[in-house]
Amino acid sequence: MTANELYEQIGRLRIVPVIAIESPEHALPLADALLEGGLPVAEITFRTEAAAAVIERIVKARPNVLVGAGTVISVENLRRAVACGAQFGVAPGLNPEIVREAGALGFPFSPGIMTPTDIEFALSLGVKVLKFFPAGAAGGVNMLKSLAAPYAHLGVKFLPTGGVNQDNLKEYLKEKSVLAVGGTWLATKDDIAAGRWDVIRDRCRAAVAIAGSMQ
Repeated sequence: MTANELYEQIGRLRIVPVIAIESPEHALPLADALLEGGLPVAEITFRTEAAAAVIERIVKARPNVLVGAGTVISVENLRRAVACGAQFGVAPGLNPEIVREAGALGFPFSPGIMTPTDIEFALSLGVKVLKFFPAGAAGGVNMLKSLAAPYAHLGVKFLPTGGVNQDNLKEYLKEKSVLAVGGTWLATKDDIAAGRWDVIRDRCRAAVAIAGSMQ
C-alpha cells in the first residue's frame, strides 16, 4: 500500500482510535471490538512496553485492520514500529531526524504541529499530513481553521488529536482540512484492562454513525 492509498483509506474512515494498551493478550479482542464497531484502524501508542507486541499480533492475525504506531518520539521507536509491521506512524511533535528517517524507510509518518512555523517546517521536510496536537488545548476547531487557511492550496491535511470526543466530533469533521480525527475516548486503557469490549464496540459504532451522517 502506498502512502497515498493509506491516507485515502484513513480519510474514508474519518476516525482513528488512539490506544494505549498494557497487555499483548488484549490485542486481538481489541482488534475484534474495533472491527465489530466499524473502525478497522488503530493507532497503538508507544506509551507502553506492550505496544510493539500488540502491533505485531494485530498485523499478523487481523490483516484487515490498519495498524499504526503512535507517540513515535525517537528513531528507535520508528525502527521498532517498522519492524513490527506498523503501516503508519504518528508523533506528538516534529523531530526532523525522525521525519527524515521515516522518509528514507518509505514509512508514512505524520509529525505533530501546533503553529504555522511547525507547518512550514513540516512542508520543508516534504510532509503534508500532520497531527494537530493537543487539539483541544491549542484552541480546537477555531484554531485549526485559522492554521489551515494559509496552507489549504498546498494540500495540507490534519489529524487533530487530544480533546476530541463524541460531543465535538462532528465539529471537527466539518472542517475541510481534517483528514481524520484521532480519538482516545473510543478505547480507554481502563476499558481495555477490564475487557469491556462491548463498550468499545458501541463507542466505535456511535462515532461511525456520526461520521456517516455527514456524508
